[in-house]
Amino acid sequence: MNPEFAIELLKNLMFQAAALSLPFLLTAMIIGLAVSLFQAVTSINEHTLTFVPKALGVLGVLLLLLPWVVRSLVEFTTAVIEKMPQMAR
Repeated sequence: MNPEFAIELLKNLMFQAAALSLPFLLTAMIIGLAVSLFQAVTSINEHTLTFVPKALGVLGVLLLLLPWVVRSLVEFTTAVIEKMPQMAR
């Protein structure tokens, strides 16, 4: 395996990880911002109040995007397996 091939594989791996985690992280960030704004407006400073909405939001996004996530992972895994003969050189 030459260095260019390894760098390309690592670049694809990091892009795939970022692309798959981005919807979940954005959902948690937006819900956290909304709950923080709600807490600031109402002066309710309960730390557990942020956990449940974030968990439900991320779970909802997971259920909604699960087919896309699985399809993306299968396509990436298939591409890596197809490149294995090149890795052995």
